[in-house]
Amino acid sequence: MSQSIRQKKMLAAPQPLAEPDPGSAVIRQLTDEHEAEALAFLASRSIDAIYMTGLIQDNGIESPFNRGTFYGYRDREHRLLGIALIGHATLIETRSEDALAAFARLAQRKTHAHLIMGDQDKIGRFWKHYAAGHHCEPRLICRELLFEQRWPVPALEPVENLRRATLDELQPVMAVQARLAEAESGVNPLEVDPEGFRLRTARRIEQGRVWVWMQGERMIFKVDVMSRTPEVIYLEGVHVHAEERGKGYGLRCMSQLGRQLLSRATSLCLLVNERNKDAQSFFFKAGYKLRDCYDTIFLQSQIN
Repeated sequence: MSQSIRQKKMLAAPQPLAEPDPGSAVIRQLTDEHEAEALAFLASRSIDAIYMTGLIQDNGIESPFNRGTFYGYRDREHRLLGIALIGHATLIETRSEDALAAFARLAQRKTHAHLIMGDQDKIGRFWKHYAAGHHCEPRLICRELLFEQRWPVPALEPVENLRRATLDELQPVMAVQARLAEAESGVNPLEVDPEGFRLRTARRIEQGRVWVWMQGERMIFKVDVMSRTPEVIYLEGVHVHAEERGKGYGLRCMSQLGRQLLSRATSLCLLVNERNKDAQSFFFKAGYKLRDCYDTIFLQSQIN
């Protein structure tokens, strides 16, 4: 982690948060000294765990780039039974219903939450705890389908100019990603958080996580590597220029990139809105299979 990021850590030791029965369980903020333990706990196949693992590996546990705070839930024997990232996005990985309920109560206190995401069953249970005695209505609920690819598809015609984006392409990358985010959530990050969005997009480009196919000033194709572990690479922001669709360009790019990325991980995965039938058809053609259903709850709250 860079020195500038390290300097932004909290200096005070994390304090336990009040729980109904503090003698039996406790929630504490996690610090970088818990990194190995946290990564071992998160070594599972859920999108939540993959996303949180990627953030920790990229940024460490204590970083403003996580846009939230990591917490751990422990029982009376000090066993770690749950980890949550609570902030702009709330993600939970637990092995205990008590941990899920405790994280829900903690999330109620946060006023800058934007969304809660997880598999249908877990988010359904989390929301019951979250909404209990706390009148609130979601701004938007999106059901998304988890697609996964484990084996490279037969090679299609290569795309010689498919490459990692550079900072010279920051503006077009931001414009496309902002439109995708607004279409999904109803919120345009360029309007509500332009400086933060620019910083995060630039950092992802600098990390080599954004792939593009440019023809002059026109972006034919774009995809982001949102999170990566040795087992799973999580993709988002797949985009084909509206005037270039139906020509096979997207399939060629996904085929080529898929073969490259699957040499570094066991599988690729991504989420697709259940109402987006065109996108679902596209990913089936690209060799992906439907694995699970996830819910994203967008909250009535200020953007962090």
